Amino acid sequence: MNPHPPSEERRTVVVVGAGPAGLTVGNILRAAAVDCVVLETESRQFVETRPRAGVIEEQVVRGLRERGLADALSARAQVHDACEFRFADERFRFDYAELTGHHHYVYPQPLLVTDLVREYADVRGGDVRFGVRDVRLHDLETDRPAVSYTDPATGQRHVLRCEFVAGCDGARGVSREAIPDGRVRISRRDYGVGWLALLAEAPPSSDCVVFGVHPNGFAGHMARSPEMTRYYLQCPPGDDPENWSHDRVWDELRQRLGAAGAPPLSEGRLLEKRVLDMHDYVVEPLVFGRLLLAGDAGHLTAPIAAKGLNLALHDAFLLADALVAHVVKGDDTGLDGYSHACLRRVWDYQEFSGFLSGIYHGTASGDPFLAGTTLARLRRLFTSRTAATSFAEQYLGSAAAY
Repeated sequence: MNPHPPSEERRTVVVVGAGPAGLTVGNILRAAAVDCVVLETESRQFVETRPRAGVIEEQVVRGLRERGLADALSARAQVHDACEFRFADERFRFDYAELTGHHHYVYPQPLLVTDLVREYADVRGGDVRFGVRDVRLHDLETDRPAVSYTDPATGQRHVLRCEFVAGCDGARGVSREAIPDGRVRISRRDYGVGWLALLAEAPPSSDCVVFGVHPNGFAGHMARSPEMTRYYLQCPPGDDPENWSHDRVWDELRQRLGAAGAPPLSEGRLLEKRVLDMHDYVVEPLVFGRLLLAGDAGHLTAPIAAKGLNLALHDAFLLADALVAHVVKGDDTGLDGYSHACLRRVWDYQEFSGFLSGIYHGTASGDPFLAGTTLARLRRLFTSRTAATSFAEQYLGSAAAY
């Protein structure tokens, strides 16, 4: 037992989690001179190198630029204005920029997190504490909530009293778990499929994202850098990555991404293999007392539509702006409407994710009727400009409800 009583500090906002949402909230608060601290159970090196997706919406990049958080991204990100679908041994290029005037940015999430950590800790002098242990949330339904943690170097227990807790610690964090059972509604969906996520030491084999819709299952190709490519292969949920040898992976990728006239895949060493089970959840509301959830702590969107990072940053903009308005102006409009504003977009993206799952996974369902309707839906995208434009707006996030 630790003989020393916990030390207690006072902060206006405690941000739990140093992912994209938490760091964006911290940066916005710091820029407005709102007293805050960011707590993270992992090391700085870990959060800056953790492999994650990197498709970022144009309007999210605009939001980062407006807050002075996109300098490196603007200089280094790839701009994507089209994607390609491959099915029935044919290639179909989908030019969403031509349809909408908008595009995507591709910028790996580890680079974005590195930028946000540097800006918050090194440039703006923000207080971020990495590697903390046994984080707990207290008194959330009072006007003096607290977050406690243990310093691993000293074993000392620390308590941070605050006005608000921003729960940005993801699907496995403590923030959502701190809400008592029955106090919020959690809606869930399981797609019944898994994706084998692969990172290959190989240059991209296309100048755009490629989606393979095949009877063997979905396959995806996403450039990460001139030397690295992210691939996905549909697999049974809970599959063991070790079931997928190097040869089996590349055999399946060649089959599922194959089409007449398609260039051969650039093969290389597989640096990562992990299975992601496709499922979603939504917490309603995203507020419990003085705890406000953002990102995966409040809603998880399967990577089917590449929306998770974008939703986390949309949440962070709304949450941080609302906290600044409360502290600086005494205006609670943003806080009162925070959950409702976030959830409108969350449900919009969840609907699109479900729609896209039907396209990606339908031909491998074993149901010939479903396979036939899936191919009809795909063909419609390339024969109807109206259908294509509607799809492009959802794909880009430009049609989402605010």
